[in-house]
Amino acid sequence: MIGQIKELGYDVPNENVLIEPKGKNTLPAICFGMREIEKRYGSSVAGIFPSDHILDKSAMRTISGAEALTPDYLVTFGIVPDSPHTGYGYIKLAEQVGDGYRVSEFREKPVLSEAKKYVKEGCLWNSGMFLFNTDVFFAELKTHQPSVFEAFEADNIDKIYKNMPSISIDYGIMEKSNRVAVVRLDEKWSDLGNFDAMYDEFEKDSSGNVVYCDKVLINSADNLIYSRHKKLVSLIDVSGMVVVDTPDALLVCPRSSSQKVKDIVTELKNKNDERAYLHETVYRPWGSYTILESSERHKIKNITVMPEKRLSLQLHHHRSEHWVVVRGMALVQIGKEEFFLRPGESTFISGGIKHRLSNPGKLPLEIIEVQLGDAVDEDDIVRFDDEYGRV
Repeated sequence: MIGQIKELGYDVPNENVLIEPKGKNTLPAICFGMREIEKRYGSSVAGIFPSDHILDKSAMRTISGAEALTPDYLVTFGIVPDSPHTGYGYIKLAEQVGDGYRVSEFREKPVLSEAKKYVKEGCLWNSGMFLFNTDVFFAELKTHQPSVFEAFEADNIDKIYKNMPSISIDYGIMEKSNRVAVVRLDEKWSDLGNFDAMYDEFEKDSSGNVVYCDKVLINSADNLIYSRHKKLVSLIDVSGMVVVDTPDALLVCPRSSSQKVKDIVTELKNKNDERAYLHETVYRPWGSYTILESSERHKIKNITVMPEKRLSLQLHHHRSEHWVVVRGMALVQIGKEEFFLRPGESTFISGGIKHRLSNPGKLPLEIIEVQLGDAVDEDDIVRFDDEYGRV
């Protein structure tokens, strides 16, 4: 997480980034953040926003203006629909309160006929954005989810999450509370929930194509094309499609069907395929690694260890590893032996041997790791000492 933030060009103190031990849906995540805000700053008003939304400055001014409702209400924001969309939940309005409305009812994502009915009734799209006063939030949490409230009275976040149910903020509190107000947002907003929504936001060429790669297009229009490879992408007589090419996956589908990508992820999870959980570049508390090549019996990684960080003391039962230093200074522990490696130097770790990689320097350490064995997945790690609290 810290590495991803730095890649975006921001330098955020580590203590300002809260990382859940395990994803348990939105209610525990919001509780985690709200409790930390209360501890540091006392009674406060906090905004909760999904990370993949686009808002303009006018929308942010409307959101800021809703703070006047927070002493009495849990405030959410409803988007004024421009179509009977089936991909969003809906909010039905009751009487007006200040600059907002009391919420009469939350409605699940509908079929098209119901969506048309909801739009005619003046319902709003449920944006999943909130403005909460910590006092009101914890009072409603205690009323409607007392077990979750009591769990967050503890200090150990790992212990809190161990038996925490997976529950959404909508189901856990918002749909149960009678202290919920919604503020209309009629400004620029997009949830970027699928590739079709991304297509709407990006700059297009004269044929309506959004392209992020080298391409030759013949009689093709209104496509979204993206490739991480240095390869030519060509389309002939193709329109309204999504083509996304990454090192570990290729997606081709009509733009109108791009929301079904989640079904592919579900199928991969059902098969216990690690590609549903791990991407080409994976971030760890000590840095990151990028998979350069892999098969059932080998894997090649480019590993970056941040200054003064180290990996866990670990071993692997089913693979050996070969490390080559590309940049920086590596401190290597193999068994009871410790030694330094400089750029161009290498070492070999046999399967079943405890080992550790550290960066004692002030600059990032970069190595190439070659794994060979009967299994080269991330499950074959036995940790003996880990300063980040991982099992």
